[in-house]
Amino acid sequence: MKILLILLCVTLCPIVGLGQSQKPALPPHPSAPASEQIQTETIGQPGLSPPASTPHAEATGYMEPAKVKALTHKLYLAEYRLNDLLSQVNPDKWKMSPATRKSFDQSMESLHTALAEEEDWRGQFDKRPDSLYLGFQTYVAISAVLPRVDGVARAVTQYDNASLGVQYSQSVNQFFDLQQSLEPQLAYLLKNQDGLMVDAQSNLASCQNELNYAMAGRQQRAVPMKNIAPVFQGRGRAAHTAPPASTAKPTDAKGATSKPGAKPPDKSQKN
Repeated sequence: MKILLILLCVTLCPIVGLGQSQKPALPPHPSAPASEQIQTETIGQPGLSPPASTPHAEATGYMEPAKVKALTHKLYLAEYRLNDLLSQVNPDKWKMSPATRKSFDQSMESLHTALAEEEDWRGQFDKRPDSLYLGFQTYVAISAVLPRVDGVARAVTQYDNASLGVQYSQSVNQFFDLQQSLEPQLAYLLKNQDGLMVDAQSNLASCQNELNYAMAGRQQRAVPMKNIAPVFQGRGRAAHTAPPASTAKPTDAKGATSKPGAKPPDKSQKN
């Protein structure tokens, strides 16, 4: 019996091993742990998105408040330099006619006024760099300064010193470059305000449509009114007063009564 059992084991074991070796390999289950799946290398910290690209933000014309403040500071330095140049002008020593001197004095006065206004708007815009109104006023104030500085530069070149006139021209170019650097920021703020207005109008129209749809069938039909003449109940005009009637004395009228105390006539004596 032992010999027969040994023979059966020897004959059956190869068959069982062959059947197990021919079974196809099953793919891993989706819910299997990560250790049984293919490991991939991860770079960087998981769950953190990359920062927004700065060139894209600059391409739209947007400037951060720090950059706007740096621009307004450069504008302040340009104003300081121009005021220093204006202090070196001595028109009293120039050889010019009285009419020309008077015109130049008026130009200098208007230039100082324009610089004071520009400095006022620049200071307010420096405190609120996101204000479209203050940025626009600063831009306009620079436009008022530029032609007046150019006129002073030409007068200084003609009557005083050519090298000093060149310094005025350089100041004009500096103001103009700063103004052009401010323009993209103003364009961005204008575009942003326009987008907000369009969105507000679209939301208002959408809310109106939803309200009309919700109130459909709940409103009563309009009842036509009769075409009648309106009755005015206000205060009317004062009537014209008639002229006073002529008053006659009681003694002048025909058949007037006698004076008080007189005896009435005796009717019996008439016959």
